[in-house]
Amino acid sequence: MTKQGYPRSGSVRKWLEVGRPETMTNILVCFVTVPKAKAKPMARKLVDMGVAACVNVIGPVSSHFFWEGKVDQAAEHLLIIKTTVAGFPGLKKAVIKIHPYSIPEIIALPVTSGHKPYLEWVRRSVSRERR
Repeated sequence: MTKQGYPRSGSVRKWLEVGRPETMTNILVCFVTVPKAKAKPMARKLVDMGVAACVNVIGPVSSHFFWEGKVDQAAEHLLIIKTTVAGFPGLKKAVIKIHPYSIPEIIALPVTSGHKPYLEWVRRSVSRERR
């Protein structure tokens, strides 16, 4: 770790797996971009499946990317998904299965702090207590 508490290069994976006990919540915020027609159905499906506590649908967003040898752009919608570390494998598997892209964007960021009742609600919503 650096003096500022950030992981050193090469240790990000360990940071996500182990975290800093004094600040980690075991909650993740995930980003997935999808075509407009798939955004709301996918959001609902992820919550229905219990792999997400909440999904915000933001859009349209203008995505610019390098794909198949050229720079391209697309109007997409951004899903902001709240889940747990334990729920992430199921979320990732579900997104890969139902997403129309061959390589979907699935990015997970750890939540280091937040409103305790909300974080507990996320945990309950993704855990077996919900079912």
